[in-house]
Amino acid sequence: MRVRYGQLQTAMIRKGYRFFDEGDFNLNLIGIRSSDRNANSFNDRFAVAWRFQGMPHCLSFSATTDPGNFWRENPLNVNGTAILVPGQYLGLWQLGLHQGKYRALVQRKSARVYRDNNQDSIINIDSPIDDGLFGINCHRANATQKSRRVDRWSAGCQVLADPFDFALLISLCDVAAEKWGTSFTYTLLEEKDL
Repeated sequence: MRVRYGQLQTAMIRKGYRFFDEGDFNLNLIGIRSSDRNANSFNDRFAVAWRFQGMPHCLSFSATTDPGNFWRENPLNVNGTAILVPGQYLGLWQLGLHQGKYRALVQRKSARVYRDNNQDSIINIDSPIDDGLFGINCHRANATQKSRRVDRWSAGCQVLADPFDFALLISLCDVAAEKWGTSFTYTLLEEKDL
């Protein structure tokens, strides 16, 4: 799925969400959950949209916005595996360390998650919703090569499949942080929103 700056901007405005369109490197971090509800594949997109010297830029990366099969079958929480609810989360992330190991975007504000507890490979969006700090980070999968399967890489985090894409994302966040601060808003859309 190819996404464009204007397409994302229109979708965000239609949903009533903020779209950062002023200044250089005022990043819009946007997940796009695929209509394919099967787990364990990087079938979603993670987009970054920003302006530089007035010109719009947009990149999108292969990602997952839902957990892999391992964590669906072995939930970390007794109430079920966390699946981020679509919506806009102002200031959700800040630059930090994922599990104390490497630089990533780490949760700093409350987020809403479905608690999928039937231990199958289908996203259940009719599951109960929980709100809080659950470690819903944005990080990479494998450190050296692009991952094909989610497996243990996500227990609810937003995960990029390719470590080189992720390094580019963090580089953009570093540039943005110098001007706008280390806090980042994240918006999770669904494919039908575009």
